Amino acid sequence: MLDLFTNPDTWLALLQICIINIVLSGDNAVVIALACRSLPPKQAKTAFMIGAVGIIVLRVGLTAVASLLLDIPFVSIVGSVLLVWIAVKLFASDEDDQDLEGGSHFWEAVRIIIIADIVMSLDNVLGVAAVAKGHTWMLILGMVITVPLILFGSALIMRLMDRFPLVIPLGAALLGYVAGEMLIGDPAISSYIATNIPMANFIFPLAGAALVFAIGKFLERRNQSSRSEQSS
Repeated sequence: MLDLFTNPDTWLALLQICIINIVLSGDNAVVIALACRSLPPKQAKTAFMIGAVGIIVLRVGLTAVASLLLDIPFVSIVGSVLLVWIAVKLFASDEDDQDLEGGSHFWEAVRIIIIADIVMSLDNVLGVAAVAKGHTWMLILGMVITVPLILFGSALIMRLMDRFPLVIPLGAALLGYVAGEMLIGDPAISSYIATNIPMANFIFPLAGAALVFAIGKFLERRNQSSRSEQSS
């Protein structure tokens, strides 16, 4: 075990894991920020921590089975649909809704973060698992190092959302883009899409982003109309 820590390849692999985690966890940071943006500061911090722990536990737990799950037809299709639903829900969430108490908002945010972690972790852990090569301790250590960066990114995105509301639909559209990428990777349809749909790698992700934006805008306007009718 001691030899591992003195081996330059070990540190290189750990560095690679950290870089992969940072790059691949950008969408997780967006989810955390979107889900927590309407929570009070104390609840937002707690939800941040739960989201961070969820990322670590789910990534480690799913690493061993992710490649098997992604090889099962229709798993990625279901995941992409679920991710679109999450993105639309986050985009069109009604912050002025008074029917839910603070605690309900909190647990709703936690639920969304955990579900999104599960969906996106199936795809993301493959790159990390390839570098870790069976060394679970390396996987865990790499994630522990990068989680504070994910939280920092989430906090930064939340501040941007407060200052620039346009960041909210852009973040939701990003999740739709990821859903489109996930969809075309499903083994049930990937071969057909690659053969019959030119530029599918661009078309489907962009279509996913456009779909989330369109549905989110529709629901947002419907919520605004409903509030206007209630106030009049």
